[in-house]
Amino acid sequence: MKILVINGPNLNFLGIREKKIYGTQDYQYLLDLIDKKAKETGDEIQTFQSNHEGAIIDRIQEAYFDGSTGIVINPGAYTHYSYAIRDALASVDIPKVEVHISDITRREEFRKISVTAPVCNKQIYGQGLDGYLQAIDFLREI
Repeated sequence: MKILVINGPNLNFLGIREKKIYGTQDYQYLLDLIDKKAKETGDEIQTFQSNHEGAIIDRIQEAYFDGSTGIVINPGAYTHYSYAIRDALASVDIPKVEVHISDITRREEFRKISVTAPVCNKQIYGQGLDGYLQAIDFLREI
């Protein structure tokens, strides 16, 4: 499989921001975790991170043309209001999993709403960084 993992705004600040919510492992740790999973499964897993909505949309659209067979996305705060990212996800006929490190159902009211989840095949939250590995496993199973 060729899986694309997209991380939205502030994910590059893992280990720096709100450690009680997002943990102490940094972004490089997440990348290494995903790379290890790719080596174990033999899949090609590419990662992409941007704090910019348009760049995320561009990368989703690029996935349509580059042969990606699955997308794991943590849209960060864009989860709750980016209809543009939602529409980009809806426009590509590729299986998609939305991931959140924290349990968004137990946080602020605005975080309980996802405009992107309805166009994904699955949503995983509250599993820490392991949620990314669960998402990859899900994509491999379908």
